[in-house]
Amino acid sequence: MNPYEVLLLLDPELPEERQAEIVERVRENVERGGGTWERQEPWGRRKLAYEINHQTDGYYHLLEFQCEPATLDEISRVLKITDGVIRHLAVRRSQTGPARPLASVAPSRQDESETEPTAEEGA
Repeated sequence: MNPYEVLLLLDPELPEERQAEIVERVRENVERGGGTWERQEPWGRRKLAYEINHQTDGYYHLLEFQCEPATLDEISRVLKITDGVIRHLAVRRSQTGPARPLASVAPSRQDESETEPTAEEGA
């Protein structure tokens, strides 16, 4: 099984009961496919960067679970045809933990100038 995150963007006019129904349907699909549900985090109503389907706001939910790729395909298929879902994005999470910040991966420009002599220094 692979760990996944799905970010749901729901119609802001949906009642809370309908939003909970959509999340519960995803959870049922995960469990029916032999996966494990980890958590669901409602992010609330937020302004969109650009208008989608004449909507300027959306209601976000972050879902985290583990399942087989075939189960994720079925979840994506169902979300595409579900009324009230504006967009969704499924991403496979890293199993090694949180990623390191870019600052610790690449040296800064100042560090590079200290370690490598420049053409002006007569390298």
